[in-house]
Amino acid sequence: MAAELIDTVAWVRVEGGRILCARPRGKDVFYIPGGKREGAESDLETLLREIEEELTVVLDAASARHVATYEAEASGVPGGAVVRMSCYTAEYRGTLSASSEIAELAWFSYAHRPLVPPVDQLLFDDLRAGGELT
Repeated sequence: MAAELIDTVAWVRVEGGRILCARPRGKDVFYIPGGKREGAESDLETLLREIEEELTVVLDAASARHVATYEAEASGVPGGAVVRMSCYTAEYRGTLSASSEIAELAWFSYAHRPLVPPVDQLLFDDLRAGGELT
């Protein structure tokens, strides 16, 4: 039997060598902001909805660019589920702030890599290799 696939889309926002991460309420792990697709949503539709829900900002759809897609075993999910995370950059309007879903926002350097799930760690590795993450 094939492992469950958890299909997600994430917003990659790097400023000053640090990447924006969010910790959902009731969880002790940080994630790259974003979330799961609903129904037949496209990557862009999912990204725009999730980021507005989580961070109270509006992404500029015209500036959205695909960075990479990563897959890794899901942490804390029984049965060996796999997370696929399609990552995008985009400009935004508004002021970043945690919504009711999010307990905390943080700007992480590469040293914070152990605090994020395996799929996010792959992004951290690529950003570090590209000189974007300090």
